[in-house]
Amino acid sequence: MNWDQIEGKWKQYAGKAKEAWGDLTDDDLDRAAGKRDQMIGLVQEKYGKTKNDAEREVDDWFRRL
Repeated sequence: MNWDQIEGKWKQYAGKAKEAWGDLTDDDLDRAAGKRDQMIGLVQEKYGKTKNDAEREVDDWFRRL
């Protein structure tokens, strides 16, 4: 699976993202629309993480899908 597939099926994966990051709102997830960079930015912003930590967290989540 790649990020293009995630974007195409974002409605299905948004719920899984919300399980992983409960502070993200539906509006946040709609705005991200399955785009990796947007997800990293949201995790960084909402959780006060460094960009590297947010990237690692988002990529780990992606691999678990």
